[in-house]
Amino acid sequence: MGIKTKIALGTVVGVVVIGGLASLGDDQAADTAKGGDTSNSAPASGGDKADKAEPAEEKPKASQAEQFKAFVEENGTPKEKEAASHVTKVQGAEKQNNVLDTADIYTDYTGGVMGEGLGPAKLLTSAFADWKQSKNGLVTVYDADGELLGNGEF
Repeated sequence: MGIKTKIALGTVVGVVVIGGLASLGDDQAADTAKGGDTSNSAPASGGDKADKAEPAEEKPKASQAEQFKAFVEENGTPKEKEAASHVTKVQGAEKQNNVLDTADIYTDYTGGVMGEGLGPAKLLTSAFADWKQSKNGLVTVYDADGELLGNGEF
């Protein structure tokens, strides 16, 4: 077998493995959705479950940024609370598979790495690691212009 064939075969196998790992989280979400549909069709206990489902629906209405800020407000240091007050958006915090988890925190700091947000970015990555845990997670903090301020593992 030639070297080009080996490389092509290795690439195909790698793509299949990564695709399989990525679909693990989707299967769990589909099972949860199926369970929800089944419970709503039961006439005897449908009223009780519908009442219990309403508060569960209210929790996800808070944005990821609001959830993160609430966690820091309750558990963070005064400096972390001050840094969290500058958070405008959080992405990627909800769906995790412990393989390649990434999350982004957007802030209203300006000036990039040379600006005022480098120190607070470290505080935000630390607070995020307290909030969410992953075997292989990376959180990145950006300023108001989308420039990188810092990143850290969670």
